[in-house]
Amino acid sequence: MSSLIKNVGTIGGLTMVSRIFGFARDMLLARVLGAGLAADAFQLAFTLPNTFRRLFAEGAFSVAFVPTYSRALHGEGGEEAAAKFADDVLSVFLWILLAFSAVMMIAMPGIVWLLARDFQEVPGKFEFAVFLSRVTFPYLALVSLVAMLSGLLNARSRFAPGAFAPVLLNIVLIGGITAGWWMRGPGGDDRIVAKALCVAVSVAGVVQLAYMWWAVRRAGLKLHWHLPKFTPEVKKLGMLILPATFGAGIYQVSQFVDTFFATSLAQGSLTLLKLADRLNQLPLGIVGIALGTAILPMLSRHIHSGDGAEAQRLQGNAFEIATLLTLPAAAALAICAPAFVTAFFVGGRFTDADGAIMAQIVAALVAGLPAYVIVKILNPGFFAREDMRTPVWTALAALIVNIAINLYVVERYGIVGLAGATAASASLNCILLYTVLHRRRWFHFTAKLAGRIARQLVAVAAMSALLWWMMPMMAPYYGGEVFERIWSLVALCAAGGAVFFVVAFLVGALDKDLVAMLTRRRRNGAATTKE
Repeated sequence: MSSLIKNVGTIGGLTMVSRIFGFARDMLLARVLGAGLAADAFQLAFTLPNTFRRLFAEGAFSVAFVPTYSRALHGEGGEEAAAKFADDVLSVFLWILLAFSAVMMIAMPGIVWLLARDFQEVPGKFEFAVFLSRVTFPYLALVSLVAMLSGLLNARSRFAPGAFAPVLLNIVLIGGITAGWWMRGPGGDDRIVAKALCVAVSVAGVVQLAYMWWAVRRAGLKLHWHLPKFTPEVKKLGMLILPATFGAGIYQVSQFVDTFFATSLAQGSLTLLKLADRLNQLPLGIVGIALGTAILPMLSRHIHSGDGAEAQRLQGNAFEIATLLTLPAAAALAICAPAFVTAFFVGGRFTDADGAIMAQIVAALVAGLPAYVIVKILNPGFFAREDMRTPVWTALAALIVNIAINLYVVERYGIVGLAGATAASASLNCILLYTVLHRRRWFHFTAKLAGRIARQLVAVAAMSALLWWMMPMMAPYYGGEVFERIWSLVALCAAGGAVFFVVAFLVGALDKDLVAMLTRRRRNGAATTKE
Protein backbone atom coordinates (compact mmCIF):
# COMPACT_ATOMS: atom_id res chain seq x y z
CA MET A 1 0.00 0.00 0.00
CA SER A 2 2.79 2.44 0.88
CA SER A 3 4.57 1.76 -2.42
CA LEU A 4 1.33 2.28 -4.33
CA ILE A 5 0.63 5.53 -2.49
CA LYS A 6 4.17 6.76 -3.15
CA ASN A 7 3.82 6.16 -6.90
CA VAL A 8 0.31 7.57 -7.01
CA GLY A 9 1.52 10.60 -5.06
CA THR A 10 4.30 11.24 -7.57
CA ILE A 11 2.04 10.92 -10.60
CA GLY A 12 -0.95 12.59 -8.97
CA GLY A 13 1.09 15.51 -7.63
CA LEU A 14 2.57 16.33 -11.02
CA THR A 15 -0.77 15.74 -12.70
CA MET A 16 -2.28 18.22 -10.26
CA VAL A 17 0.29 20.79 -11.36
CA SER A 18 -0.68 20.11 -14.98
CA ARG A 19 -4.39 20.38 -14.18
CA ILE A 20 -3.83 23.71 -12.40
CA PHE A 21 -2.09 25.09 -15.47
CA GLY A 22 -4.86 23.59 -17.60
CA PHE A 23 -7.38 25.35 -15.41
CA ALA A 24 -5.57 28.65 -15.87
CA ARG A 25 -5.54 27.99 -19.62
CA ASP A 26 -9.30 27.44 -19.76
CA MET A 27 -10.03 30.43 -17.53
CA LEU A 28 -8.11 32.64 -19.95
CA LEU A 29 -9.76 30.97 -22.92
CA ALA A 30 -13.26 31.55 -21.53
CA ARG A 31 -12.60 35.21 -20.88
CA VAL A 32 -10.82 35.86 -24.19
CA LEU A 33 -13.08 33.85 -26.55
CA GLY A 34 -16.30 33.25 -24.60
CA ALA A 35 -18.61 30.61 -26.09
CA GLY A 36 -18.98 31.58 -29.74
CA LEU A 37 -17.92 30.62 -33.27
CA ALA A 38 -14.14 30.79 -32.78
CA ALA A 39 -14.32 29.00 -29.43
CA ASP A 40 -16.40 26.15 -30.83
CA ALA A 41 -14.09 25.76 -33.83
CA PHE A 42 -11.04 25.60 -31.58
CA GLN A 43 -12.65 23.10 -29.22
CA LEU A 44 -13.37 20.77 -32.14
CA ALA A 45 -9.85 21.21 -33.55
CA PHE A 46 -8.31 20.42 -30.16
CA THR A 47 -10.71 17.56 -29.48
CA LEU A 48 -9.53 15.54 -32.50
CA PRO A 49 -5.80 15.07 -31.68
CA ASN A 50 -6.43 15.20 -27.93
CA THR A 51 -9.01 12.41 -27.99
CA PHE A 52 -6.88 10.28 -30.29
CA ARG A 53 -4.00 10.90 -27.88
CA ARG A 54 -5.97 9.59 -24.92
CA LEU A 55 -7.44 6.76 -26.95
CA PHE A 56 -4.35 5.45 -28.76
CA ALA A 57 -1.19 6.90 -27.23
CA GLU A 58 -2.03 7.08 -23.51
CA GLY A 59 -4.75 4.44 -23.72
CA ALA A 60 -4.35 1.45 -26.00
CA PHE A 61 -0.65 1.81 -26.74
CA SER A 62 0.39 2.33 -23.12
CA VAL A 63 -1.67 -0.51 -21.67
CA ALA A 64 -0.32 -2.90 -24.32
CA PHE A 65 3.27 -1.64 -24.47
CA VAL A 66 4.10 -1.34 -20.76
CA PRO A 67 3.32 -4.99 -19.78
CA THR A 68 5.04 -6.33 -22.92
CA TYR A 69 8.14 -4.20 -22.43
CA SER A 70 8.14 -4.99 -18.69
CA ARG A 71 8.03 -8.72 -19.41
CA ALA A 72 10.96 -8.40 -21.82
CA LEU A 73 12.89 -6.32 -19.30
CA HIS A 74 12.41 -8.81 -16.45
CA GLY A 75 12.71 -11.92 -18.62
CA GLU A 76 15.71 -13.92 -19.69
CA GLY A 77 16.88 -11.36 -22.26
CA GLY A 78 16.91 -8.51 -19.75
CA GLU A 79 18.07 -5.08 -20.86
CA GLU A 80 19.22 -6.26 -24.27
CA ALA A 81 15.86 -7.84 -25.19
CA ALA A 82 13.94 -4.83 -23.86
CA ALA A 83 16.12 -2.39 -25.82
CA LYS A 84 15.68 -4.37 -29.05
CA PHE A 85 11.92 -4.52 -28.57
CA ALA A 86 11.74 -0.75 -27.95
CA ASP A 87 13.82 0.00 -31.06
CA ASP A 88 11.62 -2.26 -33.20
CA VAL A 89 8.43 -0.67 -31.90
CA LEU A 90 9.76 2.86 -32.46
CA SER A 91 10.78 2.07 -36.04
CA VAL A 92 7.31 0.72 -36.91
CA PHE A 93 5.32 3.13 -34.75
CA LEU A 94 6.89 6.24 -36.29
CA TRP A 95 5.86 5.33 -39.85
CA ILE A 96 2.34 4.41 -38.76
CA LEU A 97 1.96 7.77 -37.02
CA LEU A 98 3.18 9.72 -40.04
CA ALA A 99 0.89 7.83 -42.42
CA PHE A 100 -2.13 8.13 -40.11
CA SER A 101 -1.58 11.87 -39.59
CA ALA A 102 -1.23 12.49 -43.35
CA VAL A 103 -4.42 10.58 -44.16
CA MET A 104 -6.39 12.34 -41.43
CA MET A 105 -5.24 15.81 -42.52
CA ILE A 106 -6.20 15.10 -46.14
CA ALA A 107 -9.58 13.71 -45.07
CA MET A 108 -10.21 16.47 -42.51
CA PRO A 109 -13.24 18.04 -44.29
CA GLY A 110 -15.02 14.69 -44.19
CA ILE A 111 -14.05 14.06 -40.56
CA VAL A 112 -15.29 17.47 -39.43
CA TRP A 113 -18.50 16.90 -41.41
CA LEU A 114 -19.07 13.59 -39.60
CA LEU A 115 -18.55 15.18 -36.18
CA ALA A 116 -19.98 18.67 -36.73
CA ARG A 117 -22.04 18.85 -39.89
CA ASP A 118 -24.31 21.43 -38.25
CA PHE A 119 -21.38 23.87 -38.26
CA GLN A 120 -22.29 24.43 -41.94
CA GLU A 121 -25.39 26.33 -40.83
CA VAL A 122 -23.18 29.17 -39.54
CA PRO A 123 -21.34 30.96 -42.40
CA GLY A 124 -17.59 30.27 -42.29
CA LYS A 125 -17.70 28.11 -39.14
CA PHE A 126 -17.25 24.74 -40.87
CA GLU A 127 -14.36 25.90 -43.07
CA PHE A 128 -12.62 27.53 -40.11
CA ALA A 129 -12.97 24.33 -38.05
CA VAL A 130 -11.38 22.30 -40.87
CA PHE A 131 -8.45 24.72 -41.11
CA LEU A 132 -7.82 24.71 -37.36
CA SER A 133 -8.08 20.91 -37.18
CA ARG A 134 -5.36 20.55 -39.81
CA VAL A 135 -3.12 22.89 -37.84
CA THR A 136 -3.50 20.96 -34.58
CA PHE A 137 -3.44 17.38 -35.85
CA PRO A 138 0.38 16.99 -36.07
CA TYR A 139 0.26 17.13 -32.27
CA LEU A 140 -1.04 13.55 -32.25
CA ALA A 141 2.12 12.07 -33.81
CA LEU A 142 4.36 14.06 -31.51
CA VAL A 143 2.52 13.22 -28.30
CA SER A 144 2.23 9.55 -29.28
CA LEU A 145 6.02 9.36 -29.31
CA VAL A 146 5.94 11.10 -25.93
CA ALA A 147 3.63 8.33 -24.65
CA MET A 148 6.04 5.65 -25.83
CA LEU A 149 9.00 7.30 -24.10
CA SER A 150 6.87 7.70 -20.99
CA GLY A 151 6.02 3.97 -21.13
CA LEU A 152 9.73 3.06 -21.16
CA LEU A 153 10.22 5.01 -17.95
CA ASN A 154 6.97 3.85 -16.31
CA ALA A 155 7.99 0.21 -16.77
CA ARG A 156 11.05 1.07 -14.68
CA SER A 157 8.91 2.83 -12.03
CA ARG A 158 10.15 6.26 -13.17
CA PHE A 159 6.81 8.06 -13.30
CA ALA A 160 7.77 11.72 -12.83
CA PRO A 161 8.87 12.72 -16.37
CA GLY A 162 5.74 11.35 -18.05
CA ALA A 163 3.52 12.99 -15.46
CA PHE A 164 5.29 16.35 -15.90
CA ALA A 165 5.11 16.46 -19.73
CA PRO A 166 1.47 17.71 -19.82
CA VAL A 167 2.53 20.72 -17.74
CA LEU A 168 4.61 21.85 -20.72
CA LEU A 169 1.55 21.59 -23.00
CA ASN A 170 -0.50 23.89 -20.81
CA ILE A 171 2.31 26.40 -20.39
CA VAL A 172 2.75 26.68 -24.16
CA LEU A 173 -1.03 26.97 -24.69
CA ILE A 174 -1.25 29.77 -22.14
CA GLY A 175 1.46 31.51 -24.14
CA GLY A 176 -0.58 30.94 -27.32
CA ILE A 177 -3.72 32.50 -25.80
CA THR A 178 -1.73 35.48 -24.55
CA ALA A 179 -0.07 36.00 -27.94
CA GLY A 180 -3.41 35.69 -29.75
CA TRP A 181 -5.09 38.15 -27.38
CA TRP A 182 -2.26 40.66 -27.98
CA MET A 183 -2.46 40.24 -31.78
CA ARG A 184 -6.26 40.57 -31.78
CA GLY A 185 -6.33 43.77 -29.80
CA PRO A 186 -9.50 45.39 -28.46
CA GLY A 187 -12.58 44.56 -30.54
CA GLY A 188 -10.60 42.42 -33.00
CA ASP A 189 -11.46 39.15 -34.71
CA ASP A 190 -11.63 36.20 -32.30
CA ARG A 191 -10.36 33.90 -35.05
CA ILE A 192 -6.89 35.41 -34.62
CA VAL A 193 -6.78 34.03 -31.06
CA ALA A 194 -8.00 30.61 -32.21
CA LYS A 195 -5.29 30.43 -34.91
CA ALA A 196 -2.53 31.37 -32.48
CA LEU A 197 -3.78 28.79 -30.01
CA CYS A 198 -3.83 26.00 -32.60
CA VAL A 199 -0.27 26.76 -33.68
CA ALA A 200 0.69 26.60 -30.00
CA VAL A 201 -0.80 23.07 -29.77
CA SER A 202 1.64 21.67 -32.34
CA VAL A 203 4.55 23.65 -30.88
CA ALA A 204 3.73 22.13 -27.48
CA GLY A 205 4.08 18.65 -28.99
CA VAL A 206 7.63 19.46 -30.10
CA VAL A 207 8.49 20.81 -26.64
CA GLN A 208 7.08 17.72 -24.88
CA LEU A 209 8.92 15.32 -27.19
CA ALA A 210 12.23 17.12 -26.67
CA TYR A 211 11.77 16.98 -22.89
CA MET A 212 10.89 13.27 -22.83
CA TRP A 213 13.79 12.38 -25.14
CA TRP A 214 16.10 14.17 -22.71
CA ALA A 215 14.51 12.34 -19.74
CA VAL A 216 14.99 8.94 -21.41
CA ARG A 217 18.62 9.66 -22.23
CA ARG A 218 19.17 10.89 -18.68
CA ALA A 219 17.81 7.56 -17.39
CA GLY A 220 20.55 5.80 -19.36
CA LEU A 221 18.28 4.49 -22.14
CA LYS A 222 19.10 4.85 -25.82
CA LEU A 223 16.68 4.38 -28.68
CA HIS A 224 17.79 3.63 -32.23
CA TRP A 225 15.64 4.13 -35.30
CA HIS A 226 16.02 1.74 -38.24
CA LEU A 227 13.98 0.43 -41.14
CA PRO A 228 10.70 -1.01 -39.85
CA LYS A 229 10.69 -4.72 -39.04
CA PHE A 230 7.51 -6.54 -38.12
CA THR A 231 9.08 -8.94 -35.64
CA PRO A 232 6.90 -11.48 -33.80
CA GLU A 233 6.98 -9.26 -30.70
CA VAL A 234 5.88 -6.18 -32.66
CA LYS A 235 3.08 -8.17 -34.33
CA LYS A 236 1.93 -9.41 -30.93
CA LEU A 237 1.92 -5.85 -29.63
CA GLY A 238 -0.18 -4.79 -32.60
CA MET A 239 -2.69 -7.56 -31.92
CA LEU A 240 -2.94 -6.33 -28.33
CA ILE A 241 -3.31 -2.68 -29.32
CA LEU A 242 -6.24 -3.19 -31.70
CA PRO A 243 -8.78 -4.38 -29.11
CA ALA A 244 -7.24 -2.27 -26.36
CA THR A 245 -7.94 0.82 -28.46
CA PHE A 246 -11.61 0.41 -27.73
CA GLY A 247 -11.41 -1.27 -24.36
CA ALA A 248 -9.17 1.37 -22.80
CA GLY A 249 -10.95 4.30 -24.37
CA ILE A 250 -14.69 4.18 -23.70
CA TYR A 251 -14.46 7.63 -22.13
CA GLN A 252 -12.57 8.96 -25.16
CA VAL A 253 -14.90 7.25 -27.66
CA SER A 254 -17.79 8.79 -25.75
CA GLN A 255 -16.13 12.17 -26.24
CA PHE A 256 -16.53 11.79 -30.02
CA VAL A 257 -20.16 10.79 -29.53
CA ASP A 258 -20.72 13.77 -27.23
CA THR A 259 -19.01 16.08 -29.73
CA PHE A 260 -21.35 14.91 -32.49
CA PHE A 261 -24.46 15.57 -30.41
CA ALA A 262 -23.13 18.83 -28.89
CA THR A 263 -22.44 20.39 -32.29
CA SER A 264 -26.10 19.86 -33.21
CA LEU A 265 -27.20 22.11 -30.35
CA ALA A 266 -27.04 25.90 -29.95
CA GLN A 267 -23.77 27.66 -30.75
CA GLY A 268 -21.44 27.58 -27.76
CA SER A 269 -22.73 24.20 -26.48
CA LEU A 270 -19.53 22.38 -27.44
CA THR A 271 -17.39 24.98 -25.68
CA LEU A 272 -19.49 24.81 -22.50
CA LEU A 273 -19.25 21.01 -22.48
CA LYS A 274 -15.46 21.04 -22.88
CA LEU A 275 -14.98 23.69 -20.20
CA ALA A 276 -17.26 21.77 -17.81
CA ASP A 277 -15.22 18.65 -18.47
CA ARG A 278 -12.15 20.55 -17.24
CA LEU A 279 -13.64 20.55 -13.72
CA ASN A 280 -14.46 16.86 -14.09
CA GLN A 281 -10.97 16.08 -15.42
CA LEU A 282 -9.23 17.65 -12.41
CA PRO A 283 -9.92 14.79 -9.95
CA LEU A 284 -10.12 12.24 -12.79
CA GLY A 285 -6.62 13.10 -13.96
CA ILE A 286 -5.08 13.34 -10.54
CA VAL A 287 -6.61 10.17 -9.10
CA GLY A 288 -7.67 8.00 -12.05
CA ILE A 289 -4.68 8.39 -14.34
CA ALA A 290 -2.28 8.22 -11.41
CA LEU A 291 -3.78 4.99 -10.06
CA GLY A 292 -4.10 3.35 -13.47
CA THR A 293 -0.54 4.25 -14.43
CA ALA A 294 0.92 3.16 -11.10
CA ILE A 295 -0.78 -0.25 -10.73
CA LEU A 296 -0.34 -1.57 -14.29
CA PRO A 297 3.39 -2.44 -14.09
CA MET A 298 3.02 -3.59 -10.46
CA LEU A 299 0.01 -5.75 -11.31
CA SER A 300 1.82 -7.24 -14.31
CA ARG A 301 4.74 -8.33 -12.11
CA HIS A 302 2.45 -10.01 -9.55
CA ILE A 303 0.42 -11.83 -12.22
CA HIS A 304 3.45 -13.03 -14.17
CA SER A 305 5.00 -14.34 -10.95
CA GLY A 306 1.79 -16.24 -10.16
CA ASP A 307 1.02 -14.23 -7.01
CA GLY A 308 -2.75 -13.87 -7.35
CA ALA A 309 -3.26 -12.89 -3.72
CA GLU A 310 -0.91 -9.94 -4.06
CA ALA A 311 -2.65 -8.87 -7.27
CA GLN A 312 -6.02 -8.96 -5.46
CA ARG A 313 -4.62 -6.94 -2.57
CA LEU A 314 -3.12 -4.35 -4.92
CA GLN A 315 -6.36 -3.75 -6.79
CA GLY A 316 -8.30 -3.66 -3.52
CA ASN A 317 -5.99 -0.97 -2.16
CA ALA A 318 -6.31 1.02 -5.37
CA PHE A 319 -10.10 0.71 -5.24
CA GLU A 320 -10.17 1.99 -1.66
CA ILE A 321 -7.96 4.98 -2.50
CA ALA A 322 -10.10 5.77 -5.57
CA THR A 323 -13.39 5.87 -3.69
CA LEU A 324 -11.85 7.73 -0.76
CA LEU A 325 -10.89 10.58 -3.08
CA THR A 326 -13.56 10.53 -5.81
CA LEU A 327 -16.74 10.11 -3.78
CA PRO A 328 -16.27 13.39 -1.86
CA ALA A 329 -14.93 15.11 -5.00
CA ALA A 330 -18.02 14.15 -7.00
CA ALA A 331 -20.41 15.27 -4.27
CA ALA A 332 -18.58 18.56 -3.71
CA LEU A 333 -18.40 19.39 -7.43
CA ALA A 334 -22.09 18.61 -7.93
CA ILE A 335 -23.22 20.77 -5.02
CA CYS A 336 -20.73 23.60 -5.51
CA ALA A 337 -20.74 23.70 -9.33
CA PRO A 338 -22.35 27.19 -9.48
CA ALA A 339 -19.68 28.54 -7.15
CA PHE A 340 -16.74 27.03 -9.04
CA VAL A 341 -18.04 28.00 -12.48
CA THR A 342 -18.87 31.58 -11.47
CA ALA A 343 -15.59 32.15 -9.65
CA PHE A 344 -13.31 30.60 -12.25
CA PHE A 345 -14.95 31.24 -15.61
CA VAL A 346 -17.58 34.01 -15.59
CA GLY A 347 -16.10 37.29 -16.81
CA GLY A 348 -14.98 38.99 -20.02
CA ARG A 349 -16.80 37.35 -22.93
CA PHE A 350 -18.12 34.50 -20.76
CA THR A 351 -21.56 35.57 -19.50
CA ASP A 352 -23.61 34.70 -16.41
CA ALA A 353 -26.03 32.78 -18.66
CA ASP A 354 -23.12 30.70 -19.98
CA GLY A 355 -22.06 30.01 -16.39
CA ALA A 356 -25.53 28.88 -15.31
CA ILE A 357 -25.70 26.28 -18.11
CA MET A 358 -22.13 25.14 -17.50
CA ALA A 359 -22.83 24.56 -13.78
CA GLN A 360 -25.66 22.17 -14.69
CA ILE A 361 -23.36 20.33 -17.11
CA VAL A 362 -20.73 19.93 -14.39
CA ALA A 363 -23.26 18.47 -11.95
CA ALA A 364 -24.38 15.93 -14.56
CA LEU A 365 -20.83 14.97 -15.60
CA VAL A 366 -19.47 14.37 -12.10
CA ALA A 367 -22.25 11.89 -11.34
CA GLY A 368 -20.03 9.45 -13.21
CA LEU A 369 -16.72 10.59 -11.70
CA PRO A 370 -16.22 7.56 -9.42
CA ALA A 371 -16.96 5.25 -12.36
CA TYR A 372 -14.49 7.07 -14.65
CA VAL A 373 -11.74 6.49 -12.09
CA ILE A 374 -12.66 2.93 -11.09
CA VAL A 375 -12.64 1.84 -14.75
CA LYS A 376 -8.96 2.84 -14.85
CA ILE A 377 -8.35 0.50 -11.90
CA LEU A 378 -10.37 -2.43 -13.25
CA ASN A 379 -9.04 -2.34 -16.83
CA PRO A 380 -5.43 -3.14 -15.79
CA GLY A 381 -6.76 -6.38 -14.29
CA PHE A 382 -7.43 -7.50 -17.87
CA PHE A 383 -4.53 -5.77 -19.60
CA ALA A 384 -1.94 -7.23 -17.24
CA ARG A 385 -3.22 -10.70 -18.23
CA GLU A 386 -3.15 -9.69 -21.92
CA ASP A 387 -6.93 -10.05 -22.11
CA MET A 388 -7.85 -7.15 -24.37
CA ARG A 389 -11.14 -8.58 -25.62
CA THR A 390 -13.26 -8.38 -22.50
CA PRO A 391 -12.88 -4.59 -22.06
CA VAL A 392 -13.83 -4.26 -25.72
CA TRP A 393 -17.19 -5.97 -25.20
CA THR A 394 -18.00 -4.09 -22.00
CA ALA A 395 -17.01 -0.80 -23.62
CA LEU A 396 -19.09 -1.57 -26.69
CA ALA A 397 -22.15 -2.31 -24.56
CA ALA A 398 -21.67 0.93 -22.63
CA LEU A 399 -21.20 2.94 -25.82
CA ILE A 400 -24.38 1.54 -27.39
CA VAL A 401 -26.31 2.46 -24.24
CA ASN A 402 -24.72 5.93 -24.32
CA ILE A 403 -25.87 6.54 -27.89
CA ALA A 404 -29.36 5.22 -27.12
CA ILE A 405 -29.72 7.50 -24.11
CA ASN A 406 -28.44 10.49 -26.10
CA LEU A 407 -31.03 9.92 -28.81
CA TYR A 408 -33.70 10.27 -26.13
CA VAL A 409 -32.35 12.96 -23.78
CA VAL A 410 -30.53 15.43 -26.06
CA GLU A 411 -33.71 16.63 -27.75
CA ARG A 412 -35.50 16.95 -24.38
CA TYR A 413 -32.76 18.14 -22.01
CA GLY A 414 -30.09 19.52 -24.34
CA ILE A 415 -26.45 19.61 -23.40
CA VAL A 416 -27.15 18.73 -19.74
CA GLY A 417 -28.88 15.51 -20.77
CA LEU A 418 -25.89 14.65 -22.95
CA ALA A 419 -23.53 15.00 -19.97
CA GLY A 420 -25.80 12.79 -17.86
CA ALA A 421 -25.78 10.09 -20.55
CA THR A 422 -21.98 10.04 -20.48
CA ALA A 423 -22.01 9.50 -16.71
CA ALA A 424 -24.58 6.70 -16.99
CA SER A 425 -22.66 4.81 -19.68
CA ALA A 426 -19.40 5.05 -17.73
CA SER A 427 -21.13 3.61 -14.67
CA LEU A 428 -22.47 0.72 -16.74
CA ASN A 429 -18.99 -0.01 -18.09
CA CYS A 430 -17.64 -0.06 -14.53
CA ILE A 431 -20.30 -2.53 -13.36
CA LEU A 432 -19.73 -4.86 -16.31
CA LEU A 433 -15.94 -4.90 -15.84
CA TYR A 434 -16.22 -5.72 -12.13
CA THR A 435 -18.78 -8.46 -12.80
CA VAL A 436 -16.42 -10.23 -15.20
CA LEU A 437 -13.42 -9.88 -12.88
CA HIS A 438 -15.47 -11.27 -10.02
CA ARG A 439 -16.78 -14.25 -12.01
CA ARG A 440 -13.26 -15.14 -13.12
CA ARG A 441 -12.01 -14.82 -9.53
CA TRP A 442 -9.43 -12.24 -10.57
CA PHE A 443 -10.77 -9.57 -8.22
CA HIS A 444 -13.62 -9.38 -5.75
CA PHE A 445 -15.00 -7.13 -3.08
CA THR A 446 -14.01 -8.17 0.42
CA ALA A 447 -16.10 -7.43 3.49
CA LYS A 448 -13.35 -5.08 4.66
CA LEU A 449 -13.41 -3.08 1.41
CA ALA A 450 -17.22 -2.88 1.33
CA GLY A 451 -17.29 -1.72 4.94
CA ARG A 452 -14.65 0.91 4.25
CA ILE A 453 -16.65 2.33 1.33
CA ALA A 454 -19.85 2.38 3.40
CA ARG A 455 -18.04 4.44 6.03
CA GLN A 456 -16.73 6.76 3.33
CA LEU A 457 -20.33 7.40 2.25
CA VAL A 458 -21.20 8.44 5.81
CA ALA A 459 -18.41 11.02 5.68
CA VAL A 460 -19.57 12.18 2.24
CA ALA A 461 -23.10 12.69 3.60
CA ALA A 462 -21.79 14.84 6.46
CA MET A 463 -19.70 16.94 4.08
CA SER A 464 -22.60 17.34 1.64
CA ALA A 465 -24.93 18.60 4.37
CA LEU A 466 -22.43 21.28 5.32
CA LEU A 467 -21.90 22.39 1.70
CA TRP A 468 -25.66 22.58 1.06
CA TRP A 469 -25.90 24.93 4.05
CA MET A 470 -22.91 27.08 3.05
CA MET A 471 -23.67 27.53 -0.67
CA PRO A 472 -26.58 30.04 -0.51
CA MET A 473 -25.02 31.86 2.44
CA MET A 474 -21.87 32.68 0.44
CA ALA A 475 -23.50 33.15 -2.98
CA PRO A 476 -22.85 36.94 -3.19
CA TYR A 477 -19.09 36.40 -3.11
CA TYR A 478 -18.56 33.85 -5.92
CA GLY A 479 -18.82 36.51 -8.62
CA GLY A 480 -17.31 39.39 -6.68
CA GLU A 481 -13.80 40.81 -6.73
CA VAL A 482 -10.84 38.49 -7.14
CA PHE A 483 -10.17 38.32 -3.39
CA GLU A 484 -13.83 37.56 -2.65
CA ARG A 485 -13.89 34.75 -5.19
CA ILE A 486 -10.73 33.25 -3.76
CA TRP A 487 -11.64 33.31 -0.10
CA SER A 488 -15.20 32.06 -0.68
CA LEU A 489 -13.94 29.01 -2.59
CA VAL A 490 -11.18 28.41 -0.06
CA ALA A 491 -13.77 28.50 2.71
CA LEU A 492 -15.97 25.96 0.90
CA CYS A 493 -13.08 23.60 0.13
CA ALA A 494 -11.49 23.88 3.58
CA ALA A 495 -14.75 23.39 5.49
CA GLY A 496 -15.93 20.51 3.29
CA GLY A 497 -12.55 18.78 3.31
CA ALA A 498 -12.14 19.15 7.06
CA VAL A 499 -15.58 17.70 7.82
CA PHE A 500 -15.08 14.80 5.42
CA PHE A 501 -11.70 13.70 6.73
CA VAL A 502 -12.60 14.20 10.41
CA VAL A 503 -15.79 12.16 10.06
CA ALA A 504 -13.99 9.61 7.88
CA PHE A 505 -11.35 9.13 10.56
CA LEU A 506 -13.91 8.88 13.36
CA VAL A 507 -16.12 6.31 11.62
CA GLY A 508 -13.21 4.24 10.35
CA ALA A 509 -13.35 5.18 6.67
CA LEU A 510 -9.60 5.77 6.75
CA ASP A 511 -7.09 2.99 7.31
CA LYS A 512 -5.73 4.12 10.68
CA ASP A 513 -2.71 1.82 10.45
CA LEU A 514 -1.81 3.39 7.12
CA VAL A 515 -2.28 6.91 8.51
CA ALA A 516 0.01 6.04 11.43
CA MET A 517 2.61 4.54 9.07
CA LEU A 518 2.60 7.61 6.81
CA THR A 519 2.81 9.89 9.84
CA ARG A 520 5.84 7.99 11.13
CA ARG A 521 7.51 8.17 7.72
CA ARG A 522 6.87 11.91 7.55
CA ARG A 523 8.33 12.41 11.02
CA ASN A 524 11.34 10.24 10.24
CA GLY A 525 11.89 12.18 7.02
CA ALA A 526 11.72 15.47 8.91
CA ALA A 527 14.13 14.20 11.55
CA THR A 528 16.57 13.05 8.88
CA THR A 529 16.36 16.45 7.21
CA LYS A 530 17.15 18.22 10.47
CA GLU A 531 20.11 15.97 11.12
